[in-house]
Amino acid sequence: MFIEFPPVQGVIIQGIDQIKMPRMVKIHQRYDDKKIPNIEQYLIDRMNLAVRDKEWFRKKSICIAVGSRGIRNLQLIVKTVCDQLKSWGAKPFVIPAMGSHGGGTSVGQLEILRGYGITECNIDVPIVSSMEVVRYGELPDKTPLYCDKNAYESDCIILINKEKPHTAFRGKHESGLAKMIAIGIAKHKGAAAFHRQGFTQFAERIPQAAECFLQKMPVVYGIGIVENAYDEICEIGVADRGHFLEMDAENLEKAKKSMARFKFARADVLVIDEIGKDISGHGHDPNVTGRAAVPDDSFKQILDLKRLVILGVSENSHHNGNGIADADITTRRCLNSIDWSVVWTNIMTSNEIQGCKIPFYANSDREAVAIAIKSCMGVEPDSIKIARIHNTLQLETIEVSQALYEEIKDYPDIIWEQGPYEWEFDSEGNFET
Repeated sequence: MFIEFPPVQGVIIQGIDQIKMPRMVKIHQRYDDKKIPNIEQYLIDRMNLAVRDKEWFRKKSICIAVGSRGIRNLQLIVKTVCDQLKSWGAKPFVIPAMGSHGGGTSVGQLEILRGYGITECNIDVPIVSSMEVVRYGELPDKTPLYCDKNAYESDCIILINKEKPHTAFRGKHESGLAKMIAIGIAKHKGAAAFHRQGFTQFAERIPQAAECFLQKMPVVYGIGIVENAYDEICEIGVADRGHFLEMDAENLEKAKKSMARFKFARADVLVIDEIGKDISGHGHDPNVTGRAAVPDDSFKQILDLKRLVILGVSENSHHNGNGIADADITTRRCLNSIDWSVVWTNIMTSNEIQGCKIPFYANSDREAVAIAIKSCMGVEPDSIKIARIHNTLQLETIEVSQALYEEIKDYPDIIWEQGPYEWEFDSEGNFET
C-alpha cells in the first residue's frame, strides 16, 4: 500500500528562507579493523572442527535457516555451508527465517533473500519459502511456540544469523541465533504470538524459547556472525546444540565491543540518507542514533541529539520504512517510497503502535535540513552542529558541520579527509548523488 503524499503548500515558517547551510567537513572515524581475511576457508575449517561424524549427514535433508539482516558476504557464507554439506553427502535447502519481515508473506521473504544474492541459481540448492508453521511447544506463560513447517519436517536444522545488540531490550541474548529461534523461524504467526507480552519480557522469554526448541527440534548447529565497525566480518562461530546458547551470548558481547558508534557525544542535527530492515530491525540502530535507545552500561556513547532527519529507505529494505516514526523531519519523496502495508504489518506484529506515526515532511532534502536547523531552539545557525551519515552501519566516513569539526578535530580517532565545503543540491533541492 503506497500513499501519494501531496507537496507541502501553505505552511508558513518564519525565517526559513534565511537559513544558510553550514559548511561541511568530511572526516574518518577510526575503529578496530580486525576482520577474517578468507571467510570461505575460515568457515570450512570451523565446520570441519565442529563436525566429528561427517557420515551422519549422508542423505540427510538439512534445512538452513537464513535471516533478514544485511550481512556482508552472506551469499558466500550460505553457499559455503551448502557446498560443505553436499560434500558430506547431505541434501541441504534454504528457508527464510524472518518472522513478519517481507510483509509477512512467502513472496516478500524470497525477495529479501534475492536482494542479498541468495537465489537457487547462486547457491545451487532449493529455496523453500512458506508461512506455514507447526506448533511444537509452549513457554511457561502458555505462549505457543512455532516452527516453519519445512524446517520441522527436515532431518536437521542449521541456523545462520548475525549477532548484534537489539534495538528495544537488553539481555544475555538479544539479536542473534536465540532470537531467530523464538521469532524468525516461527514466521509471522509465531512472531505475533511471541511479541504479545512486549519487549520487557524478551530477555527472559527468548532463552526459554531457544531451550525448548533445542530440546525438541533437530538442531545440529548454529552459525553466529559478528561484524566489526567497518561492516566486515570479524567472527564466525559454529556451535552444536550443547554450546549453542553459550556461543550466542559470547558473540553478543563481541558485537557490542565491535560495533561502530559516534566518537562524539552530542549533535544538534543528525541527517541519515537511508534506513532499512537490512541495516537494523529498527531501520536505523538506536544504539547509534540514541532515538528509542535502551540504557545499557555497554553503550556509554549514545548520541545526545536534538533533531533527526531521515531522507530515504534502502533498496534492500524493499520499501519497509520501519523506523521512520523516530524522525523529526523527513521528505515527501521518502514517504512516497514506503509500502505502508509492509511497515504496519511489521510494526503491529510487535504491537509497538507508536512506530506507525508519520513525521513532519518537507518537499526536498534541503528544506528538511533547513527546518531541522530552524527548529533547534537556542542554537545559532552559524554554530549548528550537524552530522550526516549514509546509514547507521556506515560510520567510518561521515560529514560534520564546521562548528562540530572544530569541537572534535583533536579527538584521537577523528581524521580529517576533506573540506570545509558547501553541500551541493540538484535543481529540486535534493542532495547530489
